[in-house]
Amino acid sequence: MPTIDVNNTPVHYTTQGSGPSLLFVHGTAGNGETNFGHLREHFTDRYTVITPDFSGSGQTPLHADELSLDELVDQVTGAARAVTDEPFDIVGFSLGAVVAAAAAAKHPGLVRRLILINGWARNDDPRQQLAVDLWRRLPAIDADAFAAYSALLIFSPPFLAGFGSDGVKATVAGITAEVGTLRQIELDHHVDIRDRLESITARTLVIGSSRDALIPVEHSREIHEAVKGSDYAELESGHMVLFEKPAELVEMLAEFLDRD
Repeated sequence: MPTIDVNNTPVHYTTQGSGPSLLFVHGTAGNGETNFGHLREHFTDRYTVITPDFSGSGQTPLHADELSLDELVDQVTGAARAVTDEPFDIVGFSLGAVVAAAAAAKHPGLVRRLILINGWARNDDPRQQLAVDLWRRLPAIDADAFAAYSALLIFSPPFLAGFGSDGVKATVAGITAEVGTLRQIELDHHVDIRDRLESITARTLVIGSSRDALIPVEHSREIHEAVKGSDYAELESGHMVLFEKPAELVEMLAEFLDRD
């Protein structure tokens, strides 16, 4: 896995395929491989797919007690610039959608097309504050409760129930509160990009999930309203639409990205 130094942080990334560059930006507690490894093959025949791990995920380390949005923007755009000198497309999921939107606002000349999946722009929604505040506090109280609560937040009820009792237990057992995850949740809790959205000039598609308990779909609708000329679509899914509706999501991404 290649590495690019960004502000003294070694940022790890993968690159596969050929053609115009397509940057995938992962969400909280994920990394490039876990979030997009199963989707990448649908694009590598016509795009150079870049999947960085930002600080606290994968092989990219933390170098501070607190993450900043601009730090993550620099890391993911740094990975893209290590691969191409041309404008590139970005697909961002969850926290990655927030980072991708901020990157498009900061570097309008670099981002050609932008897709934001289950993102948000603000953190003054009282229900959102309650949900994320409990999520970030639970690891210090009860690691098992953190894992169970995470599963309830990120998957829709029918999808999680479909795992069966043993599958649910295995899923919960695989969720851990790593230090990097906790730093990312802290950023989730206070990040706000409302003042940046009007600076986005890239052609944009916003995708929301109608059964998302972590980031309610209203947040995606608000981003769509704020980004001038953006397209909007919804899928009936929980937050982890990457796994609940992968075929439908790939179809949406491809239709938008391949459009002239």
